Amino acid sequence: MKQTLSDLMKMSRICRMIFATCLGSFILVIFYFQIMRRNPFVVDGCCRKGSRNALQELYNPTQPEFSGAAILHQTRRDQVVDACRVNSASTRKRRVLTPADLKHLVVDEDHELIYCYVPKVACTNWKRVMMVLTGRGKYSDPMEIPSNEAHIPSNLKTLNQYSIAEINHRLKSYLKFLFVREPFERLVSAYRNKFTLKYNSSFHKRFGTRIVRRYRKNATQEALFNGADVKFKEFAEYLVDPATQRDGPLNEHWQTVYQLCHPCHIHYDLVGKYETLEEDANYILRLVGVGENLRFPSYAKSTRTTDAMTAQFFSNISTQQQIQLYQLYKLDFQMFNYSTPSYLRLD
Repeated sequence: MKQTLSDLMKMSRICRMIFATCLGSFILVIFYFQIMRRNPFVVDGCCRKGSRNALQELYNPTQPEFSGAAILHQTRRDQVVDACRVNSASTRKRRVLTPADLKHLVVDEDHELIYCYVPKVACTNWKRVMMVLTGRGKYSDPMEIPSNEAHIPSNLKTLNQYSIAEINHRLKSYLKFLFVREPFERLVSAYRNKFTLKYNSSFHKRFGTRIVRRYRKNATQEALFNGADVKFKEFAEYLVDPATQRDGPLNEHWQTVYQLCHPCHIHYDLVGKYETLEEDANYILRLVGVGENLRFPSYAKSTRTTDAMTAQFFSNISTQQQIQLYQLYKLDFQMFNYSTPSYLRLD
């Protein structure tokens, strides 16, 4: 009788444990699906088991809306390959990349994306979008993320943080993309942003003082101390000076795209352009299956650097400086199919 009572008590405890476990699992499932309904970015919408991933849809589109874009982006990829082949002597001086070369490649594990960010090519908004994609519900609207928060390194994971095996796997199987811009327009945009705005005092101190000291005759003590009034002619002289090359890599805001993203070593599946920014960006978001819930932020900034503005800045530098700058950025012009600007004096 005592044994039977003991067995019944054990059975009762087991039943209570099973009931509690089932109840907890049921509550967890309900909570999971509630979150899923609230935010579509918690789980990857494009890569559910049995569905085609973004790479498959890019290279072999099944949806008619993707067919025209697939042809366009194949043309852009071919342009990069051809430019790399023609300039193989200069583009492949380094046969192997190191993890340090991959710090501009932002990784989205959930949607199997790698984005190489290029400063002055809408990278703030792209980082905001990547934070939405990788945030697992923390964010839903890119424009609610402050611009300074988008540039905090710890908010996004970059490819150099992985092991060599993990890097190779992601480079092979993830969709890789970058966005580019007419090289001199990007250069003038960087100059205007970093050297003509008062709030960029860190750039004035770090680069402006050095530029004034090297290239301005009879500079005032204030200019030498603050570096806040660098002229574009002085900036151009700094860029083409061999001493600058000896100092180390150029700052990312005016470094060439081929040095930032290494397109002759990394095969990019998509090359987006600043000139067709929203169209190309939203195409990528549709490819990964989030296009219905997430749109790339509209860009209507009245102060953006234009081609006419760029021509005006270049009219104030010498023919020799124009030729030297073109040589510096020539590969970016060729790789991404930008024609030589008509305002250049290259003869």
